[in-house]
Amino acid sequence: MTAAADIAVIGGSGLYSLLDGGYEVRPDTPYGAASDAITVGEVAGRRVAFLPRHGRDHRHPPHRIPYRANLWALRALGVRQILAPCAVGGLTAGLGPGSFVLPDQLIDRTSGRERTYVDTGAAHVNFADPYCPAGRQTVRDTAAATGLDLTGTGTMVVIDGPRFSTRAESRWYAACGGTVINMTGAPEAALARELALCYTTIALVTDLDAGVDGDHGVTLDEVFRVFKDNTERMRALLLTTIANLPGQRDCPCPAALDGLQVAFDLP
Repeated sequence: MTAAADIAVIGGSGLYSLLDGGYEVRPDTPYGAASDAITVGEVAGRRVAFLPRHGRDHRHPPHRIPYRANLWALRALGVRQILAPCAVGGLTAGLGPGSFVLPDQLIDRTSGRERTYVDTGAAHVNFADPYCPAGRQTVRDTAAATGLDLTGTGTMVVIDGPRFSTRAESRWYAACGGTVINMTGAPEAALARELALCYTTIALVTDLDAGVDGDHGVTLDEVFRVFKDNTERMRALLLTTIANLPGQRDCPCPAALDGLQVAFDLP
């Protein structure tokens, strides 16, 4: 069976129209329906799937996103490489609104989410480096070639939401080594690893978190406004990165399940 797509973008606010044209599919999964229909189209000769993380009408708050269904559906379509743009808050004063960050580490502070496909048995996936090294290198090279100012490392703290942090929480996350903060990066990255997918997140800072900005707390209007103002920059980075992604996966991601006994068959 020919893959419908081999690259996917899981997009958040402001990127629902990333692909022009294309067609929609709704793959069945053992974990229910994905967040929304998946649009499949072509970018620079590559077959690409776009999945709106929250649904096109933003119906799914971060703690209710069907993460397991989303990743399973993409792999079932043939996807093996994922780019995951997201909005984040800055935990350091040097990363103000409009900054682009390429995290290399993650701190998962979520709870109560369906965070694994391993429901029986003992299968422990290596997650020391949560993002694909080849995908991250491609994003870095693309940003440098296009003149986009990109911070190439950082630790993303993921919280449940939907509320924003208190000032004390925000300062604590920063003291723990957090660079940016987000509500959707986990368990998305871990599930991608359990499906042996390449997963690379690209973070756009939309605000300074409450513990950094002493004047006011974070507001949703501010987040949406900054993301909208930078949508075209993110879109251009994604489309050029897609064209530059390697055709062969020579990174460790495809071997994530080697030697493990898992109680599910990969789609």
